[in-house]
Amino acid sequence: MEDTLEIIKMVVEFFFRHLQWWNLLFAVIIVFFQRRDPKTVWAWLLLLYFIPVLGFVFYLLLEQDMNKRKMFKIKEVEDHLSEAIRQQEYQIKTKDPTKLNEDISDYTDLIMYNLGTSGAVLTDDNDIDIYTEGDEKFDALIEDLKKAERFIHIQYYIIRDDVLFHRIREVLKEKAAQGVEVRILFDAMGCRGVKKSFFRQLRSEGIQIAEFFPAWLGRLQLRVNYRNHRKIVVVDNKVAYVGGFNIGKEYIGMDPKFGHWRDTHLRICGSAVLNLQIRFILDWNYAARENLLKNAMLFEGVVPGERDFCEMQIISSGPDNTVRQIRDNYLRLITKAQQCIYIQTPYFIPDEAILNALLIAVRSGIEVNIMIPCKPDHPFVYWATYSYMGDMLQAGAKCYIYQDGFLHSKGIVVDGKVFCYGTANMDIRSFALNFEVNAVVYSREKASDMEAIFKEDLKKCTMITKDAYAGRSLKIRLKEQICRLLSPLL
Repeated sequence: MEDTLEIIKMVVEFFFRHLQWWNLLFAVIIVFFQRRDPKTVWAWLLLLYFIPVLGFVFYLLLEQDMNKRKMFKIKEVEDHLSEAIRQQEYQIKTKDPTKLNEDISDYTDLIMYNLGTSGAVLTDDNDIDIYTEGDEKFDALIEDLKKAERFIHIQYYIIRDDVLFHRIREVLKEKAAQGVEVRILFDAMGCRGVKKSFFRQLRSEGIQIAEFFPAWLGRLQLRVNYRNHRKIVVVDNKVAYVGGFNIGKEYIGMDPKFGHWRDTHLRICGSAVLNLQIRFILDWNYAARENLLKNAMLFEGVVPGERDFCEMQIISSGPDNTVRQIRDNYLRLITKAQQCIYIQTPYFIPDEAILNALLIAVRSGIEVNIMIPCKPDHPFVYWATYSYMGDMLQAGAKCYIYQDGFLHSKGIVVDGKVFCYGTANMDIRSFALNFEVNAVVYSREKASDMEAIFKEDLKKCTMITKDAYAGRSLKIRLKEQICRLLSPLL
């Protein structure tokens, strides 16, 4: 026993005696063996310098490279969609631009980009309802769940065992008992506070459950930095939902910490529903180790909307792909803006390309409006956000703080012609680390509706002035600088 302790002591002493060399080795691994954005590399090296060795442990937990993994096998989907994609590309390339629908004529390059990089088929028979209040959104969702006859697919980042899910659960139990296939996919990080017994009980009630990136050995999460942040519901391929609301009482304004919860969610009818169904199925197949693509029934029953048709593409992104689809869409929309840009996001931590595009837009005379919440749910992210808002203020953008509770809405509206809303924040995490899904809607009518909603929110906002920002305390300035320095890791 004494010999063993002596050996352990010698190993520990050797390790710490050569700590600087271990740190150098870890630094070499970070710099040369992983292709990363230079700012992110420097942030990790800084962390490694101040927290030797332990910083590298954080790196191993937080920075696994997903690009090398073929997480979602889409061969079956590619075979199914390739002909439609080729036809759309041909039609757009060969058609006289003056004869295109005016809602898409200015954005054919973006449509082609989405088609070519991710097979995001443009559909034109959709109608949309926009929800900004949790009660209204979940009331509509529950009514649609009650009408289900074949299947219900539910995917949320957060599902809480509370009063809101209890309402939904009663409907799901009833539908499962009727023979409706009910599937729930949740993220392990988002639901880390929920007991395993909760999901076991759901399974006993006939509901199929899958967990994305489950924890290892109980609660040890080795992929803590990668989160499936998507929120999708599909019912019988007749209706689908996508947006910012998760399932929890705070999302219907019942948490005193946040108060009123302001978010944006879309209810979609039409062919775009099938694109959300495919996205859900790909995620489910990976998490559940099942291949639902072989089940033809799950791709049947799509019906066109009944009013106010609009064109739409469903786009998604994640760390498993080198193409940052949603970031690139935000970037292209910003660079194509001619009059005005409206952005709502709880976290504003743009990468260099997005930040520069917005600064150029402002300095070119385009009206740029950015709205963020008045309170943080993640303090480090909030103060980094406030720092970047300072850059936009100095350039001449109009920056607002939403005061009526917590703003969780995520998206951009450009020139009253097009909008991109969904689950992705305007931050580096959503661009590169999270699995996200957004809808790009090419419709003057719906974009004008979304713009009007933004302007209505302005009544509950305080405008940040240059003088007010310049007068912030030394304590706040210090918070901003530290958090901005760490922003590539947030």
